[in-house]
Amino acid sequence: MSIVQLVISMLLFFVLFYGISFLLNMILKVTWLMVGVYPFIVLLIVDGISTAEYFINTSEAFSTLGTGLANLFTADILMLSSGLVGTILAGMTIRYLRKAGYQMF
Repeated sequence: MSIVQLVISMLLFFVLFYGISFLLNMILKVTWLMVGVYPFIVLLIVDGISTAEYFINTSEAFSTLGTGLANLFTADILMLSSGLVGTILAGMTIRYLRKAGYQMF
């Protein structure tokens, strides 16, 4: 992956999760919900298996997840981290807007 692709991917992850977090925070009025949900989204992205496998073949599913997490490249970690930064900044933005008096947030 070239450096340009990495930067664009990081920007896309940031904007995508910032937008999703902002909308969920605005609709549900739970400021830090998406920051708590984001690790589970990352696990679903990384593991590559069905969620039902965690209930059917628990030990095999968790070993597959551990292998998937251990085999992440630096570029993958940077992209997923930029998504986490997007969710955190969305929570901070919503918090600021609420303190500023915007009642719809």
